[in-house]
Amino acid sequence: MTSERSDPDDSPSLVRLDSAQIRVLAHPLRSRLLIALRRQGPATATSLAQALHTNTGATSYHLRQLAQAGLVVEADQGTGRQRWWQAAHQISSWRRTDFDDDPDALAAADWLHRHALRLHADLAERWVSEQHNYSVEWRDAASFSDSVLRLTPPQLRQLNDEMWAVINRYRHALPVIDRPAVAEPEDGAEQVLIYLHSFPVGGPIPLDGYDDEEEQP
Repeated sequence: MTSERSDPDDSPSLVRLDSAQIRVLAHPLRSRLLIALRRQGPATATSLAQALHTNTGATSYHLRQLAQAGLVVEADQGTGRQRWWQAAHQISSWRRTDFDDDPDALAAADWLHRHALRLHADLAERWVSEQHNYSVEWRDAASFSDSVLRLTPPQLRQLNDEMWAVINRYRHALPVIDRPAVAEPEDGAEQVLIYLHSFPVGGPIPLDGYDDEEEQP
């Protein structure tokens, strides 16, 4: 997945995208390939093409583009004739202000934002549709909520930093949030997706005052 803000910059699992990398990643198939490799582990162009319902030639080309940008690397999978690929990092991070002098990189960052938002919305819709398959404990623990605060830019930055610090305390493994449903492990844990969107809103806020007793914490 991609995020404008994520783990600390020195995390070995994170890549802070530069202008060239973000331009490469802002492509429908390339972003899907990278997500698939982060989710499923090493794979060949053939298996990725089958999983993503595309052709092997296009898959191979776009994997090479990702490799040239340092986002995927060849994986050591024995002596087989096929080339295996794996993600170079588990998380992509960037700040849009890094690209203020590069219009193409800014456009790529905007595309990635919109792509991520669509994915977030799809996964939230899936939870709403499938939550009846989960236990009461899980349904009570999950939350859909929003809050409107009046903050200065430094306060918003501090709030985000503090929230990420809390999230990172609970991070026991690298996040892989788009994996198909699997059997619940013995300890009762499952992958949990946490969204963090925070931005100024100058106009009316339709959800202001929204209060659903079942969903609000």
